[in-house]
Amino acid sequence: MRPRLRGLALTEDGSNSATIPVFEEQLRVDKSERDADRVLIRTIVSERTEYADLELKRSDLIVERIPINRVVNAAPSVRQDGDTVIVPVIEEIMVVEKRLLLKEEIRVRQQPVVQHVREPVVLRTEEVSVSRQPPHTPQLKSQEKS
Repeated sequence: MRPRLRGLALTEDGSNSATIPVFEEQLRVDKSERDADRVLIRTIVSERTEYADLELKRSDLIVERIPINRVVNAAPSVRQDGDTVIVPVIEEIMVVEKRLLLKEEIRVRQQPVVQHVREPVVLRTEEVSVSRQPPHTPQLKSQEKS
């Protein structure tokens, strides 16, 4: 094996001869962007039904009308009895004193009246007529033909 020197070559007799350049490769890495592959993204919407169990609260009103028909001196105010609200309904009425007053008398008596009236009246009559027919005789037919 021969020893190598960079850029020089030795001959067998040990003298220097021509210079040969030696190249050395060096690694240089560069990056660049390019479109390699394309990606298609699609969304698919699917539906399903789920049931939600909820507890909803509400209040129903129950309205009762209770007749009282009692005379009071002043209008009562709205009041509450437990969970019931009581709203009084009042009405002003006219108080009238009543007395009997004989205002008039009506007198009724009977008086006979005779009146002649002439009215057209349609009367219907039926009349009945009965006649006998002579009996049918064969001789008459033969006489008619001759």
